[in-house]
Amino acid sequence: MALIVHKYGGTSMGSVERIQNVAKRVAKWMRAGHQVVVVPSAMSGETNRLLGLAKEINSQANPRELDQIASTGEQVSSGLLALALLKEGVDAISYAGWQVTIHTDSAFTKARIMGIDDQKILADLNAGRAVVVTGFQGVDPQGNITTLGRGGSDTSAVAMAAALKADECLIYTDVDGVYTTDPRVCEDARRLDRITFEEMLEMASLGSKVLQIRSVEFAGKYKVKTRVLSSLTDPLMPLDQEMKSGTLITFEEDSTMEAAVISGIAFARDEAKITVLGVPDRPGIAYQILGPVADANIDVDVIIQNQSVDGITDFTFTVPRADYQKAMDLLKNKVQSHIQAKEITGDPKVSKVSVVGVGMRSHVGVASKMFRTLSEEGINILMISTSEIKISVVLDEKYLELAVRALHKAFELDQQ
Repeated sequence: MALIVHKYGGTSMGSVERIQNVAKRVAKWMRAGHQVVVVPSAMSGETNRLLGLAKEINSQANPRELDQIASTGEQVSSGLLALALLKEGVDAISYAGWQVTIHTDSAFTKARIMGIDDQKILADLNAGRAVVVTGFQGVDPQGNITTLGRGGSDTSAVAMAAALKADECLIYTDVDGVYTTDPRVCEDARRLDRITFEEMLEMASLGSKVLQIRSVEFAGKYKVKTRVLSSLTDPLMPLDQEMKSGTLITFEEDSTMEAAVISGIAFARDEAKITVLGVPDRPGIAYQILGPVADANIDVDVIIQNQSVDGITDFTFTVPRADYQKAMDLLKNKVQSHIQAKEITGDPKVSKVSVVGVGMRSHVGVASKMFRTLSEEGINILMISTSEIKISVVLDEKYLELAVRALHKAFELDQQ
């Protein structure tokens, strides 16, 4: 008998029929003798609907009240799932995050989990119940309901698995695992049987939408065995078959994984590039440029500072496209004259493509192969960023899909 945490996304909970299928799947695991905790998301589209209503009433809505509203989506889906389980003959009970309790800080709409009280859940599990706990939410020290930000149900599930010392956390989605790249961009994309936490973390941070990045960080930190698999398969498929499906996220590299130099290609479409020209090259200049940007809650990604010539340099970085105009206005109005920069230019239509693989540690020539491939396709590289297991390039948005397909073929990711 194992303790298993199931997480189901909004698509998996998107209708009464799908909720009933989730109940059949959970019931199958329970009847096999396992203890199961289920963390469901709100029904597909429900959170957007609720927040849309709030914005119609007040476009400058208070974050505390937004959390009060948004959290109800998960409570509805949890209650419905508990009812479906009871109909399947499974003793089940649902809890909201504040009933368990899932403790968070007070950063409304983007709270972080501080701890989970597991006694109530363990008591129910030992009594033979399936326990359904809302994802995406918790409660702060003042008793306010908080939410964890988009994708927070993944984080809730992994945190729950860590707190309960679960044998495995199964993340059920509308895809059947982690792919070498997005199949919608490259038809030769291949599902990976396994991937390391390091690789998955890079893939999530670089644009892969399969798992929310905070959930991967949590899983890696607390060594939660995690598997990504599809909820759209037959809920009554044999359990041994289901337990081997999807993609397993592992803690350690093995010889097979090392043989594959590159495991996947991630990309982000919605990037923008900003260049601050003619900057005095002096200590603290990077902070004087990026400090105000960070204070405005704008994420900065790839950063390049050119070599100084006669004490003058250029400084280039990328930001999310949605924050491009805000960042440009901030730099022109509050930073440029202060740091005596000559000019500030930008390009809101760039994208980022990255190759990721733990095998890069023990193989040379990955960068040269990547750059040669892009060159042969006539693709100009605007910026380059590297880490131990990834290489990222920024390029014109129009070349994104061509670059992904060319690199996928060059690194033979379509081969087993």
